[in-house]
Amino acid sequence: MLETADLCASLPGEHCRDQPMNAAGAPAADAGQSRWAALASMAVSLALLVAVAFQFRDLDTAEMARLLPSAPQFWLAFAGYYLALPISEWVIYRRLWHFPPAGFGALLRKLVSNELLLGYLGEAQFYAWARARGNLDAAPFGAIKDITILSALTGNLATLVMLVLAWPFVTAGQLGVEGTTAFAALGIVLLTSLVILLFRQKLFTLPRRELLLISGIHLVRIAAVLFLSAVMWQAVLPEVALTMWLVLATLRQLISRLPLMPNKDVVFAGITVLLLGNSAQVAALMAMMAVLLLATHLLVGTLFGLVGLFDTEKAK
Repeated sequence: MLETADLCASLPGEHCRDQPMNAAGAPAADAGQSRWAALASMAVSLALLVAVAFQFRDLDTAEMARLLPSAPQFWLAFAGYYLALPISEWVIYRRLWHFPPAGFGALLRKLVSNELLLGYLGEAQFYAWARARGNLDAAPFGAIKDITILSALTGNLATLVMLVLAWPFVTAGQLGVEGTTAFAALGIVLLTSLVILLFRQKLFTLPRRELLLISGIHLVRIAAVLFLSAVMWQAVLPEVALTMWLVLATLRQLISRLPLMPNKDVVFAGITVLLLGNSAQVAALMAMMAVLLLATHLLVGTLFGLVGLFDTEKAK
């Protein structure tokens, strides 16, 4: 496990030993910077509450209640599916920073901020939240940056593996994608991954051992999300075998991550027709999942948006 001194040594240009130390043995954060970090985190919490109020206007709760399944395995799988990302991140930060259990709420707030406001705005808010606390790392930007980049890199790796597995569908034209588009998307995924690997010594600040461990956790999380997706769908439509849902979950994940692919929902609907023969029930299932995810984001956003206001006020 990385101690504070090890983290400082892994951050070029961060002279942690020249900074005053707090009671936890971490360099004490500058009071002015901590105050601004707390204010920034509070601003994102306020924006999150505004976004939640705006989104609630269009949420048809009666229709959603009608579509919701009652199978307990669905709700267990949905809980794991929704919490997979924050749980994996909590495990990572726990190893790096002795992350407190209360920090799990900050990771949930980060997830909802990215979904309802703007991509990676949640990372900015989480950085402000961590920076406002002297008992964590005094310079958390490097670790957060590394974890975010590795998430994208492992996502690209998973996309490449899924594309290889689905290549017979692509070459047969059964994904609704032209060969040139598929090759262009493959090229973009490979290029971005290659750039990250070529500049890894300048991009990453954590030790190699920690980077490998974090990458492994991200890959486990991606595999768990695919499996839990298949379990949820199979609980709603049990007449379809779990293995077939695993294939569809993999293809849906592939389509969602490939660049240059328009009308991704239409493409996925075409695949369900090909594999299942009738996409009507699957379309209703996906619509229900979209509404359920939005409703969960809104509830979590409301809760942790309010908590964030009081939490950052105390940290100032």
